[in-house]
Amino acid sequence: MNSGKQSTNLQMTLREVNRVGEVKKNVPKLRFKGYEDAWEQRKLGNVAKYRNGKAHEQSVSENGKYVIVNSKFVSTNGEVQKFSCEQIEPLFKNEIAFVLSDVPNGRAIARTFLIPHDDKYTLNQRIAGITPNETTDCYFLHLLMNRNHYFLRFDDGVKQTNLSVNDVMGFSTYYPLYEEQQLCGQFFQKIDNLITLHQRKYDALKSMKKTLLSKMFPKNGEDVPEIRFKEFTDAWEQRKLKEIGEIQTGNTPPTTDPQNYSEDGMLWVTPTDIEELVITKTAKRISEFGRKKARIASKGSVLVTCIASIGKNTLLSEDAAFNQQINSITPNGEYDSYFLLTQSFKISEKMANSAAAATMQIVNKSQFSNLDTILPIYTEQVEIGRLFLYLDNLITLHQRRSSRIIGLSAAEFC
Repeated sequence: MNSGKQSTNLQMTLREVNRVGEVKKNVPKLRFKGYEDAWEQRKLGNVAKYRNGKAHEQSVSENGKYVIVNSKFVSTNGEVQKFSCEQIEPLFKNEIAFVLSDVPNGRAIARTFLIPHDDKYTLNQRIAGITPNETTDCYFLHLLMNRNHYFLRFDDGVKQTNLSVNDVMGFSTYYPLYEEQQLCGQFFQKIDNLITLHQRKYDALKSMKKTLLSKMFPKNGEDVPEIRFKEFTDAWEQRKLKEIGEIQTGNTPPTTDPQNYSEDGMLWVTPTDIEELVITKTAKRISEFGRKKARIASKGSVLVTCIASIGKNTLLSEDAAFNQQINSITPNGEYDSYFLLTQSFKISEKMANSAAAATMQIVNKSQFSNLDTILPIYTEQVEIGRLFLYLDNLITLHQRRSSRIIGLSAAEFC
């Protein structure tokens, strides 16, 4: 599927949508041109039929023809599958599988799965089969029901949630005319297809990166990688981290003194801030006053957590301070920053092995400084760094596009 074509189609669809300028009762914030009637409130029992699934324990088979639609299948959108040699409770195309039971605060309760084919799926116990009537669009109803707050309120966070047939069929919400339901369903199906497309590209790129990391860095005990750029043939050389550049352990200027922190100050990095490969924002910032008490690493330094959550690594996009759970490496001119960031997974492995024997997971500055690593010449570092920077940017791109599309909430329409 071509992502450019998909995006164009979605943009064309968005142009057909009007924002309602005034607040009207029983109408969505966004809707398609040509539709002005108020939506009508209906209970699920008025728009669909309900049936329970059946037990499949005796029919489970690795070679079974039919997919058992259970809570794990629905909650993973079909990725985790069990098979049955019998279609004990058949599901048909455009029916909705709906999870009835889950543990407290579970993520499966009230999830839906729209059945795409006949003669392939069989409905397990504690999953409801919802069959929309002829005036209800299946995709629209699937959107309305999936993790709807009405159902989630039955989860008290203490005991297992078990939705009854009355709980489910009592679900009441607003429905437009069938034709408008179809347009909403088609619109969000395009969105779901785009999300799937970007997720597949994201997964493929992550898999490619994992493979390249295993092949472009020497295995333990070796001094050349399995694959490399053709112009490089020299063996890699072992170095201690303290030979690569300046090592620092961070600190925390007293939080009891508000003068040490400000909203527009310097980044102050803690392990919980490290979510991206290149860090650009932090929950707290150090003021000019606080900088005098902080330890600061310069732009291009690699930060590595060394207490508790060992091995969370990031690259500084600007000068920054950091707390005592983090060590920094500020490379000298012979070492490439992005190469070191990419290679830091090897450092993390060694740190984890070193810390595993201790009661508390901690790698102090001395231990960190004396960790061994293996590096090629600078020009090869630069080429490897460029390759992984390009790959990481692609991974981030598809991750962000997927998140942005998910942000187009059905709640605006429903």
